[in-house]
Amino acid sequence: MIEKIISDLEAKIQSTGGPAKGKLLQLLAKLRTEIAALEKTSDDAREKQKELKSSVDELRSSVQGFEQSHPKLVRAIESISNTLSNWGI
Repeated sequence: MIEKIISDLEAKIQSTGGPAKGKLLQLLAKLRTEIAALEKTSDDAREKQKELKSSVDELRSSVQGFEQSHPKLVRAIESISNTLSNWGI
């Protein structure tokens, strides 16, 4: 949608001319470059978010497996954690 708006503006500038034509076309080119960089940044952020979710899911799965294989140890750690929490530590 943004690209269409920029293209429409560019076409109008090309057809009308005038003393500011070159400067306006340069500004549109810069705007296109900035939008492309912003889109790349957004894509990178989405990819990092996917990687983080995957890591969290793997960690959650590992913890669940540990809880199943070592239930007594998990209960002891929970008990110690609760006691420390109640003491304000």
